Amino acid sequence: MQFQPLTHEVSELEANLCYAFVDPTRILILYALSKNPHNVTELTTELDISQSKTSRHLKVLRDHGLVRTTRHGVSILYELADERLIEALNLLRAVLRDQIAHKANMVFEMQE
Repeated sequence: MQFQPLTHEVSELEANLCYAFVDPTRILILYALSKNPHNVTELTTELDISQSKTSRHLKVLRDHGLVRTTRHGVSILYELADERLIEALNLLRAVLRDQIAHKANMVFEMQE
């Protein structure tokens, strides 16, 4: 059946995309870029992380197609490749919020 290899391949692509979300710094970078494009120096200042760390994370995000670059003179601006990335992250945050609320309710019920 040809459907299974295709499903497996798509799942691998999804996992590869999700790899870019593994590090919390990369998520913070994506949220910063959702406001407006930034260069490395601006991101370094806004997120209070080293320039080398910022550059490494931007490379991962760029390699996974989550950000794109535009050269402005000697500066390179980074921006989100697709605004739906923030929608996806916000959806994940909503799931996380619900999980935390559920656990808090369980603890509250145990204390009663």
